[in-house]
Amino acid sequence: MIGETLSILNSWIKDFGMLSEGWRAGILIFMLVFATATAAFIASRVIVALENKFSATRNLWDDAVLHAARKPVVAFIWLQGVYWAAEVAHHFSDAEIFKANGTLLQIGFVWVLVWAMLRLVKEAEKILTSPMKMRKPMDYTTVNAISKLLRAVVIITAVLTALQTLGFSISGVLAFGGVGGIAVGFAAKDLLANFFGGFIIHLDRPFKVGDWVRSPDRNIEGTVEHIGWRLTTIRTFDKRPLYVPNAAFTTIAVENPSRMTNRRISETIGIRYADVHSMKKIVDEIRDMLKNHEDIAADETLIVNFLAFNASSLDIMVYAFTKTTQWVRFHEVKEDVLLKISDIIESHGAEVAFPTRTLHLPDGVKVSGNDSEESSVSEPGNEDNREQNAGKQVESKNDSSR
Repeated sequence: MIGETLSILNSWIKDFGMLSEGWRAGILIFMLVFATATAAFIASRVIVALENKFSATRNLWDDAVLHAARKPVVAFIWLQGVYWAAEVAHHFSDAEIFKANGTLLQIGFVWVLVWAMLRLVKEAEKILTSPMKMRKPMDYTTVNAISKLLRAVVIITAVLTALQTLGFSISGVLAFGGVGGIAVGFAAKDLLANFFGGFIIHLDRPFKVGDWVRSPDRNIEGTVEHIGWRLTTIRTFDKRPLYVPNAAFTTIAVENPSRMTNRRISETIGIRYADVHSMKKIVDEIRDMLKNHEDIAADETLIVNFLAFNASSLDIMVYAFTKTTQWVRFHEVKEDVLLKISDIIESHGAEVAFPTRTLHLPDGVKVSGNDSEESSVSEPGNEDNREQNAGKQVESKNDSSR
């Protein structure tokens, strides 16, 4: 049909008898390119108008399809226009390059289709993980893993289709890929280990983007920023990026404090031995205070007991869990609890103990001295020291009287 149309247009222009064959080809190609540009512009405007119209509806997927298809549709129109322009040039010229028009059109169509599908996958990923668009958004890590897998499937399928279009045998390519895959597997075993490690992370989901993770086996602690197929990026608390190969997570233990349900307060508080008579009342009041505290989880383990006779204190164990898991809020609650415990201890005339030491001297050893006199230690049987000390005291008194 294209050939018949070109023949009619060419004969119509030729009837004027004013233009050469080259000018006629140029005019036809210009008309096709101009028509293609006009059609692409109109199609783009129509899709934009449809996007604005459907954006007011509750259905989010029509917006995603239209937005994903807008640029590929324009590219497809240009692909058809360029193909027709190349056919016009081929009609007037026998150049070898124009013989590949059909093959290039097929490959271009595959490319446009792949582009549209990749854009649709990206739009679907945005919708499924957006809290503004979904009542219960899906986990970003899971959706990201599925989208990566879909992209890989689309690209691999497109490459195989393009190879088949170019005349290559897919069975031969797959056989070569199998042999080459074995060689690559031996040469890049660490890369494959990281790839399967990333797959296990996406499958088991021990953590996701935004979680605080740490490993007792390695010096790893921070917030997960990105989970790739080879590396996981963790931002440490001193704001440095830490890149961990995914294979490492298959051999180490990983803690995820972000998934804790409560934070723990575990303290040992000591009072003086002189306050042992108030121990029972202090312990009971601390326990009642924690049970009635609005930020302490009453349904979790709560222990307040006299723990032990320590070297210089009577120890009280305080063990409870806060309702909040936020780091800053937890310390605010802990501060309030400790201050209230201090008030309870003081209200009974007791004091918080601190390390003390008592020195026992043998009988007959005396320690004397005051602010104006030097301290002296007298021992029985040492009369010379006594006389010298007495002389010094008399001299100091005379000096002060002067």
